[in-house]
Amino acid sequence: MSSLNNNSRQHQFDCRYLEMARIWGKNSYCKRRQVGALLVKDRIIISDGYNGTPSGFENECEDGDVTKPYVLHAEANAITKVARSNNSSEGATLYVTSSPCMECAKLIIQAGVKRVVFADHYHDVNGINLLERAGIDVQQINI
Repeated sequence: MSSLNNNSRQHQFDCRYLEMARIWGKNSYCKRRQVGALLVKDRIIISDGYNGTPSGFENECEDGDVTKPYVLHAEANAITKVARSNNSSEGATLYVTSSPCMECAKLIIQAGVKRVVFADHYHDVNGINLLERAGIDVQQINI
């Protein structure tokens, strides 16, 4: 009974953090797709990110209908942001509005993230496959 309550409570937290990531993604200047990410450890948000250009660059993500090659994904922004802080992402959960691509999956593995919760599928599932191969718990939650 207690396990069911804990799972139900965890699901509530997952939905709320994922909704917060969606709201955070609205900070992105990208026109085609806004993605948000939160890194959470011990129920504390230790980092956040959204897709966009590196610090100091113009806030335009696209050249016409093509994304600029130096645009950072939300997950990469959250992971690099925590790397510059005094926090550690070891054992954290990453909440992201779109499933990670292959490049972000590699960063997630190296950052020690143990769980990834996402809302929408990215067009390529190779990132999810790599995370699962690395033993990372990956869950999709529709919000």
